[in-house]
Amino acid sequence: MADPAALPDDPKRLVREGWNHVSTIYRPPGSTADAFDHTNADYREWLAPLVRRLAPGTDVLDLGCGCGIPEATLLAERFRVTGIDISDVQIERARRLLPDLKFLRADMTRVAFPDLAFGGVVCLYALIHVPLAEQPPLLARVHRWLRPGGLFLVTTGASAWTGVEEGWLGSNAKMYWSHADAATYEEWFRASGFKLLQRRRVPEGESEHALFLVQKRGGPPTSAAPDADSAGYARSAPRK
Repeated sequence: MADPAALPDDPKRLVREGWNHVSTIYRPPGSTADAFDHTNADYREWLAPLVRRLAPGTDVLDLGCGCGIPEATLLAERFRVTGIDISDVQIERARRLLPDLKFLRADMTRVAFPDLAFGGVVCLYALIHVPLAEQPPLLARVHRWLRPGGLFLVTTGASAWTGVEEGWLGSNAKMYWSHADAATYEEWFRASGFKLLQRRRVPEGESEHALFLVQKRGGPPTSAAPDADSAGYARSAPRK
């Protein structure tokens, strides 16, 4: 955990400005991979457990949608997608690249949606930029936005870390991360009213993340896919 004295007074502003600065570095125009070598095929694999459980035409919210490539693009093959992101540049790119989809520039911890508005919510590599104290309340908001039986697919930290990286992706921008460990997220999901369907490791260089699929209780039963990688997370370095 980083020294609190070294943390920014306004981490969300730092995240917004950082993504504005590195949008095309992280996801170059026309690229089939991001700066961490996550390919479009990787995203399709991560989304698959949610995609195969939701009916075509379901309303799906993409939290931290970035430029819309590839996440919103893949979701839009089957669902009605709304994407939000804190970065002006990311949303401008998404609207230009995917003009038929709905994108909003918003802070995911403050944006308002009606209760029961969505059948699915996706948040890949975005929750980890939200200050840790604001994450449990956000999970509760996601729970309210979902219909009974709705699904939430989210990337979290595997180990706990909060801090700032200077010169992110070789630029002169800073980036802020804040996340608990995977076991803590599992507790938070249950406390928020979610049922755990799947938890898996997502390696990234010398570190790793956790990918969770959870379901809001009260809907029709959903058969969970086998999860052969649901325990034993290593204590590893934060994402760099």
